[in-house]
Amino acid sequence: MNLLQKLWFLLMFLTISMVSAQYTGVINSNRPGFSESPYSVGTGIYQLETSIFYRKTQIVPTFSRPQSNGIDFLFRTSFFKERLELNLNFRYQRDQIAFQNIFTSSYFKGGISNLTIAGKYLLYEHKYKDKSKEVRSWVERHRFDWSRLIPSVAVYAGINPGIESDIFSTGGFSPKAGVLLQNDLTRDLNVVTNLFYDKITTPLPEFSYIVTATYSFNDRWSTFFENQTIFTKTRTSTNLGSGIAFLFNRNLQINSSLRLIAEGKAKGFYTSFGASYRLDKHKDEVIEVDEYGNPIEEEVETVKKKGFFGRLFGKVTGIFKSKKKKAANNVELKDKTIESIRKNTNKDEINLNNDTIQKATPKPIRTRPKRVRVRPSKIKPVKDKTKKGLFGFLKGKTAEEKEKAKKDKQAEKEKKRLEKEKKKQEAKKKKEEKKKNKNSGKKEDENG
Repeated sequence: MNLLQKLWFLLMFLTISMVSAQYTGVINSNRPGFSESPYSVGTGIYQLETSIFYRKTQIVPTFSRPQSNGIDFLFRTSFFKERLELNLNFRYQRDQIAFQNIFTSSYFKGGISNLTIAGKYLLYEHKYKDKSKEVRSWVERHRFDWSRLIPSVAVYAGINPGIESDIFSTGGFSPKAGVLLQNDLTRDLNVVTNLFYDKITTPLPEFSYIVTATYSFNDRWSTFFENQTIFTKTRTSTNLGSGIAFLFNRNLQINSSLRLIAEGKAKGFYTSFGASYRLDKHKDEVIEVDEYGNPIEEEVETVKKKGFFGRLFGKVTGIFKSKKKKAANNVELKDKTIESIRKNTNKDEINLNNDTIQKATPKPIRTRPKRVRVRPSKIKPVKDKTKKGLFGFLKGKTAEEKEKAKKDKQAEKEKKRLEKEKKKQEAKKKKEEKKKNKNSGKKEDENG
């Protein structure tokens, strides 16, 4: 068996092992890293991931780009299948183009530096055992699951239309391909690995790999460590970075990153700040089940069409039917009879059409846990007006707060007035007592 046949059988195996559910209850963003997760956002999701960035490197001999700044957009959505995602990556940047020989000179020029239209398809999702439910052995519950080293796999394919500005152009239209892998080593730690082959038909094709480790501190804060290396015919570029992400709410994430970069002989840094937002229009498929947990299938009644003579003779023969036979065709069981049948029917039997008993499909003793997706509630929570949020200091006071402040001010004013009046009365009282003591002293002198 040659290599091509082996690859074909591997692809067939991964395709058979596909899964159908990709939607998650909270936003699933690739930012602030450069890597791509193999999972799609799910049908009915429209997600925008954007960031502003700044790059600074040393000026090297001849021509170089020591400084760049711009904005990066990534739009992600899924229409047809949960496993399939379509995305558009667009970047606009302004570069400093420097020339260094005997003297150094530079100028700035901006334009579209990248435009890629792509899609990815999840071929295989590895299922992990939930060892937290293991109650028989503490050792088994805390033992590392070596099957977690088997990654989930997706394929990536895209095109570069070649409409970049002249300073970023690499040779026009070209395809891009890649393989996306993800290992969930623990509940809080996962590793994403990407292999890309870009600008395939151009004079300067690129091969790159990205390895990203993401760790979640809690439900809102997470950090990542990443290494990206790009190989071309002329040079090798590498960057090592880290960053942090904050989940503001279920549909909004804020992130920031800092990287050390080495582009050929030039060294420098790269920093970014951005946000990811999604519009959630996802709808779960509803499956109706009966009291025994079996899916209810709609029965389509097939009515046999009669010809002209069939309809005619059917009416004629119907006249001669006895009333008892006609009534027998329309017999319906009473409610008490139906209830009696249900009480005396075993749990492994199903009552169909109220007059027949059919064996139900026996359920296995142990059932494999299904992936449950909770549909987001449409009930809007009551906002706590006392909390102003992240930029609450920019908002003015509400009517209630103004009214409360006014009442507090009046109460404080009344308190000061009462204290002042009390002091005045005490001073007056002391003055009268002093005067009284003085008069009593004079009388004693006169008497003496």
